[in-house]
Amino acid sequence: MTTRLTPAPTGTAAPAGPAGRAGRVRRVPTWLTRFGALGWAIVGLGVAAIGWSLVVASGEFPRELFPSVPEILAAARTLWTDGLLAADIVASLRRAFAGFVLGAAAGIVAAVLTATTAVGRNLLQPVLRLLSPIPTIGLVPLAILWFGLGESSKTLVIALGVFVPVWINSHAGLASTPVDYLRAARCLGAGRGQILTRIVLPEAAPDIASGLRVGAAMAFVLIVVAEMTGTTAGIGYRIYQAQLFSQADRLIACLIILGIIGALCDLAIAAVTAPVTRWAAEEH
Repeated sequence: MTTRLTPAPTGTAAPAGPAGRAGRVRRVPTWLTRFGALGWAIVGLGVAAIGWSLVVASGEFPRELFPSVPEILAAARTLWTDGLLAADIVASLRRAFAGFVLGAAAGIVAAVLTATTAVGRNLLQPVLRLLSPIPTIGLVPLAILWFGLGESSKTLVIALGVFVPVWINSHAGLASTPVDYLRAARCLGAGRGQILTRIVLPEAAPDIASGLRVGAAMAFVLIVVAEMTGTTAGIGYRIYQAQLFSQADRLIACLIILGIIGALCDLAIAAVTAPVTRWAAEEH
């Protein structure tokens, strides 16, 4: 049973007491709406920095393992002025982008096959479901064995890590297209290609976009593992070197930089896919 709240007539006061409070609409303060996502992100980072500073100031942990915020910033500044950080960012972005494009393209194509074709559903999908639970990090030795320590093995590891979430999300979206849409399109004479490009893919756009965003996050997770061997540049390589020489300030600085780059890439993908996902949301 649904209860409808009838607004008070114009010129009359809202009833006092609990009933009046229930019917009153609470407005969000203007300063909250104007603050924006960027402002809240800055506040969140500031709170995290204060919390970290309190932990360091407590003296309960070794200072060489828990450097202060100024020491972390100084380490990042040193890496930048030495020219190491810029080269590392470029190298990591190049590898992450190559692996992401390869894994995302393969994941979407595989999803189309497993969701819309009988051959893909019966033959390919069981194999992918068997392989998807295997941790991508466990495939690093195999990739090195097949392709050596060069760029090919790193690209393959990242691509495999991106492929799984892109395929899972895209397959779920493509397979959940309402049957009524498909029947109506066939009744109007649409072919398989038209149904795929004008109905199935647009309908699954939000799920595909979600898969791409998760895949991008996985690319930056795996870049650390991929760059720990056979490289002389990259954020992952710099993190590994900092760990070997017990340079906690550099290690944490590199982790923060990697997180910032990953967050910016996530925002970029969200902005690029926003028109399509917004259209799909409005249709529902």
